[in-house]
Amino acid sequence: MCILIATATWAQTFRPRMNTLTARVESVHAGTNDDLSKEAHPSIQVELDGIVGDRHRSGQRETWQGDKQPKGTVRRNERQWSAVSVEELAEISRALDLRDELTATCLGANLCLSGVRQLSRLPKGTILKFPSGAELVVEEYNPPCQDMGRKIADLYTKRSGQTLSATEFSKAAKLSRGVVGVVDVPGAIKPGDEVVVVIYEAPAWLRRSAD
Repeated sequence: MCILIATATWAQTFRPRMNTLTARVESVHAGTNDDLSKEAHPSIQVELDGIVGDRHRSGQRETWQGDKQPKGTVRRNERQWSAVSVEELAEISRALDLRDELTATCLGANLCLSGVRQLSRLPKGTILKFPSGAELVVEEYNPPCQDMGRKIADLYTKRSGQTLSATEFSKAAKLSRGVVGVVDVPGAIKPGDEVVVVIYEAPAWLRRSAD
């Protein structure tokens, strides 16, 4: 219920602006590291099955414990890419009182954007359009996981010098971890690119049918 309300509020907020935002690519990342991190690159190439050189590139994936289907089920890969925003990374870092701010590299995100303060609340179906013609479609919010929480606890300390517990990251990032999605149109993406964010809104005929 709360998620639906938040999504509706988001759409209503930007309807006077044709339901679009303009963002900026701050960094792009890809990799196959076992520690979940992804290196920054001068550019990345996205194809219909995902990002070239990335561990999540595939048209399908196996589910894990607590996923949508029973663990080990082969399903469509709706997590071909992930994105975070500098605004939400700063928000999580403040909540954790970290000495050093969290980075997209550490969190294993493929894209770090600026200009979308509530990136994590973008609704399913939102489109990210890039100058090369590449288009990415948001599938869902990317909830923080326990493995990432343990990693953050090992790598970061608080300003006070205290260590983090393995669960603090999940609590601080529960509404601001970013989004995941699929590639709709292939192309190149690089830092400095302007991104047109077309926020999904139900079509007019569907809204009228609900009146």
